[in-house]
Amino acid sequence: MNRNISLSKKAESFLSRIPKKHSAQVAKKVLALLENPRPEDSIKMKGSSFFRIDSGGYRIIYGFDPSCVYVYIIGKRNDGDVYRKAKRVE
Repeated sequence: MNRNISLSKKAESFLSRIPKKHSAQVAKKVLALLENPRPEDSIKMKGSSFFRIDSGGYRIIYGFDPSCVYVYIIGKRNDGDVYRKAKRVE
């Protein structure tokens, strides 16, 4: 199946601010969502239509439909701010 990736401006901005090695790891995890948008480590967020996966010390909040994977927020894994931002997006 051919899916596209859509990164929010906030996700793009966050990726540009973290070390290149970390951003490459997160990008690899996001690209893997094209093949399988529901990997074993994905979790549906309670009270939300979003899913989350982890990549090292980062959390990726995303959604998908048959044609696209939408990455809304990327943030530090142990930072509750990522969830507050997700609530504002929905």
